[in-house]
Amino acid sequence: MEIKIGLRNLARELSFESEQSGQEIEQTVANAIDSGAKLIKLVDNKGKLFLIPVDALGYIEVGAEEVRRVGFIA
Repeated sequence: MEIKIGLRNLARELSFESEQSGQEIEQTVANAIDSGAKLIKLVDNKGKLFLIPVDALGYIEVGAEEVRRVGFIA
């Protein structure tokens, strides 16, 4: 799953691949915002931990779960 995170006052977005489903990521973000947490914690495919400040969050884009095709498309 490709995740893109836009932060306020930054020109570039944070982008990484995660093994979590779109629903898991949505639930993690919603729980952090609803509980008043200061950080959102997400992990990428390689085990890197990303700590995103909730108050600096601009947007989170969660890519669609799609099986990668191999070969030629007719």
